[in-house]
Amino acid sequence: MSENDQIKIFVVEDDPAYTKFLRYVLSLNPDFDAEFFATGKECLEQLHKKPTVITLDYSLPDMPGEKVLQSIREFDPDISVIIVSAQEKIGTAVELLKGGAFDYISKDEDTKDRILNSIKNARNKSSLIKEIDRLKQEINVKYEFEKSIIGTSSALKKVFELLEKAVKTQITVSITGETGTGKELVAKAIHFNSKKKNKPFVAVNVTAIPRDLIESELFGHEKGAFTGALTRRIGKFEEAVGGTIFLDEIGEMDLSLQSKLLRVLQEKELTRIGSNQIIKLDVRVIVATHRNLHEEVKAGRFREDLFYRLLGLPIHLPPLRDRGQDIIILAKHFLDQFSKENDLKKFKIGSEAQDKLLKYHYPGNVRELKSVMDLAAVMSDGGEIQAKDITFNSIMDEENFILKEMTLEVYTYRIIRSYLNKYDNNVLEVAKRLDIGKSSIYRYLKEMESAGL
Repeated sequence: MSENDQIKIFVVEDDPAYTKFLRYVLSLNPDFDAEFFATGKECLEQLHKKPTVITLDYSLPDMPGEKVLQSIREFDPDISVIIVSAQEKIGTAVELLKGGAFDYISKDEDTKDRILNSIKNARNKSSLIKEIDRLKQEINVKYEFEKSIIGTSSALKKVFELLEKAVKTQITVSITGETGTGKELVAKAIHFNSKKKNKPFVAVNVTAIPRDLIESELFGHEKGAFTGALTRRIGKFEEAVGGTIFLDEIGEMDLSLQSKLLRVLQEKELTRIGSNQIIKLDVRVIVATHRNLHEEVKAGRFREDLFYRLLGLPIHLPPLRDRGQDIIILAKHFLDQFSKENDLKKFKIGSEAQDKLLKYHYPGNVRELKSVMDLAAVMSDGGEIQAKDITFNSIMDEENFILKEMTLEVYTYRIIRSYLNKYDNNVLEVAKRLDIGKSSIYRYLKEMESAGL
């Protein structure tokens, strides 16, 4: 949590006059998003909103303060609870602090300053907790990534040579390749092996965000900047400060937003929508696309100046069908991974099964191979994968597509993805062809891809 983030605060206070006082005090800081409750029950019912700080009146009409504190701690021990009380009994304060209260403040002439100072300290504590969690997650991601880039083909060796060059500097990197070749994994490899490895890695899929929201998503907005802007929003570029932002499918970005992105990259600063505050940026940019951006520039769909700004170090990822024996190496890796996750004995791959794997064209690339091998492990009757256990579920295999048992949601997603591939990710065209709304397409993309499909 940066200092510019809004902080969600719950105020539990049954005294109308004191509530009015606290409402005024907290309204002085635009970074505070406060909600007010007159009873402990009302507060506890809203904990799903995940407040960072709760100021809690010790003497409530419906339940004792220590009981409310205990319930909050049981829900989420990371919420900082500041007890505000007219009592000045040292013993009570000590017991509440032992019970997990972050601070104990008496209602007197210094209350305003003490509350504001305590909220500041609670905010710092929350930031530290989130930073520790983020670093733990990133360490895990790095480990998984290093286990995922597998292969010995000459095509892949060229990628590794470029990766070694990319991690030595902060040059912008542009990654190209078909869907499923691992563009985001390569972006993570660069980040987690660079000097910025302990800073944020923020990934943004341009196609998964509705076009009227993407500017706000990238650059943020202030409360009230437009209809529906109920709170301040920190954009993805700000989230990535000090680290790396990965813009996937950059070729799908509207021309109008391309000009704004160009300015941000040139000036290394931005202003949120509805704000005049200039925010300096120290962010490494990595972009990816399945399109030929040079051809997009010629066609007038991509700005030439932005193209050269983003080109940096180009890395092209080969399709899986061009990686030869890497297919078998990856297949064995995915089987071992599946066995470990499901507490099964390791599988072997029979010779006929290997031949079948090598002859397939993999329109979904590495992502598709993993799905194929997971299913093969489930279908296998023994410790060796046979040719009959291998089923290619590619939506490109139209004569078998309808025979596969999937949920209606997955069928719909795969049809949408097939049409997007066919019509170069032109959402308007696909919406017209399938007779569905653009918002439905974005929803399926977001929900299904978040589920790992």
